[in-house]
Amino acid sequence: MFRFHKPLDIITLFHKASSPASMRLAAALRQASAAASETSTEDQASDHSAQSEAERRPEFKLEITENPPTPDQLRTILEYAGRHRISSIVKGATDEREAMRKFHENVENFQRPVVVDWNNGRAQAGENESEILKMINALPK
Repeated sequence: MFRFHKPLDIITLFHKASSPASMRLAAALRQASAAASETSTEDQASDHSAQSEAERRPEFKLEITENPPTPDQLRTILEYAGRHRISSIVKGATDEREAMRKFHENVENFQRPVVVDWNNGRAQAGENESEILKMINALPK
């Protein structure tokens, strides 16, 4: 029987190489991506029944970029993050309109690192690695 395979979820890290927090986060995300793509075969010597029974994050495509988001991407990121997190994404902004204005004035107002799970509508800004990994490892709904 022929069936279509679901494309991999895309997770993007808007990265700043000069930021130690962003560097740590990039390493943690690479590790999470590798862990999600690991597979085991049943003919291996050890018992993997516990792994196969436990639900885990499906494999995803990790994109790491130092480029700022496009204006459309920024609107989406702000929507995913929610109103209460706008100031953690765009410096000094209190609402979406102000965030867009400040971003257009200077793209450096976009505060990195920001991680976006595009397929599942989630975004997290800042260096709180545990919160970001919790978002990444949450099973899609």
